[in-house]
Amino acid sequence: MIEHAVPPCRDLCLEAKDGCETLMNTFGFQWPTAFNCTQFPHRDEGLCVGKPKNITKTDNPTGQSSATGNNGGGISSGNIYNDPSIGISNIDSVWTKKTNTDKLQPVDEDPSRDYGFICPTALKTPLGFDYRIKVGDDSENDCGAPCNDLFFDSKKRDFARWWIGIWSCVCLASTLFTVLTFLIDMSRFRYPERPIIFLSGCYFMVALAYVVGYIMREKISCMEPFDPTKPNFPKEKMKSLVTQGTKKEGCTVLFMMLYFFSMASSVWWVILTLTWFLAAGMKWGHEAIEANSQYFHLAAWAVPAIKTIAILAMGQVDGDVLSGVCFTGIFDVDALRGFVIAPLVFYLIIGTSFLLAGFVSLFRIRTIMKSDGTKTDKLEKLMVRIGIFSVLYTVPATIVIACLFYEQAFRDKWMMTWWDSNAKHYNSNRIFGISSKPWPDFNVFMIKYLMTVIVGITSGVWIWTGKTFQSWRNFSGRIFSRQKNESVV
Repeated sequence: MIEHAVPPCRDLCLEAKDGCETLMNTFGFQWPTAFNCTQFPHRDEGLCVGKPKNITKTDNPTGQSSATGNNGGGISSGNIYNDPSIGISNIDSVWTKKTNTDKLQPVDEDPSRDYGFICPTALKTPLGFDYRIKVGDDSENDCGAPCNDLFFDSKKRDFARWWIGIWSCVCLASTLFTVLTFLIDMSRFRYPERPIIFLSGCYFMVALAYVVGYIMREKISCMEPFDPTKPNFPKEKMKSLVTQGTKKEGCTVLFMMLYFFSMASSVWWVILTLTWFLAAGMKWGHEAIEANSQYFHLAAWAVPAIKTIAILAMGQVDGDVLSGVCFTGIFDVDALRGFVIAPLVFYLIIGTSFLLAGFVSLFRIRTIMKSDGTKTDKLEKLMVRIGIFSVLYTVPATIVIACLFYEQAFRDKWMMTWWDSNAKHYNSNRIFGISSKPWPDFNVFMIKYLMTVIVGITSGVWIWTGKTFQSWRNFSGRIFSRQKNESVV
């Protein structure tokens, strides 16, 4: 008597798989890992159950009967029965020896068929939408990321919207006040300080985009479930997907607002530090700097516009489920590195270099003035204001870059962890089986969003002076005096 169950032969398993796997995939199921055909022996490798063909019974003088393996019988003996020295009592030990050397390999060691990511039907998109998702080294076209169960649950997503929405409203109010102060007294803001106004205007548009995303919730950053790409697959099982590409107008508009003005604000920061350097280090006057203002505007608006157009042409636009807006590099780390991290690092380095050079010149001037006995109170106040404003920009900008580096370093691992945790939910047995389970830190994302808009909030520091109060008092006086004159007439 054989103590262990007789396994199927490999050819029987493969034939069953060929006949069933297509039908299973139609209904969103994958071939079970437990039925991996590579774990079963060939006919000539051990005792196994093969496909019945011609079963020939022969009379045995000892009263025993056997099924031959040469003609493909129900039980294929292979080498066991071909070797007359092996008796029925030794079959178990021979089979054990065979299986010990031909075990099923772990799922994550067979990349050709049994591990990784294959897009489930619930995440598939129709042709023409140019969706793409990358999980580990597996990249699937016409497949999207789910809106609801990717990294963060509904409570964290709701908190993120409130967090971003509140800080964006504060930024909106601060930058609006700065811009309005400039409009009521334009002659007061001359170069080299005028770029602060344009920087504030850029952050006003950035905050406005986030406020729109807060109001619209997931209507822009997510798509309604598509129709199933396979017949007989229930529509209610299709998932709402994160928006990709430029097919959705609202997403495209918010991306253009957010990316263009984010990059423009960084360029204006560089221009601000450059004008400070020209004024302090090169002894340029207001008129000389302002005479080159057209070049400043060309650089500040043309460079971000070119990058924005390039991203739109490449279709590298993704929805952001935390903020409700659209940006680039949410899922593609190459786009994040090339269009976001690299420009921000470049602008920060150039701006900081001009800033340090300007400070060196100011300290030199201060030393000369003190040696001549000249008062340096105004110069020292200017240096303090420039220093405070510089810290209020460079520190948040550095933190944002650090958060982006964190994202690009771990994005691929996060995606693999997500799939390993949710594969069963999509009726898939294919996982990566990674030992570590890295998961995105929600706090890092909240810090990133805060630091993104904090510069707009603190940009008003430069105008928080008595002159601003006087400008608004004069403006209100003109308004009320005009109304009084009209009422008298």
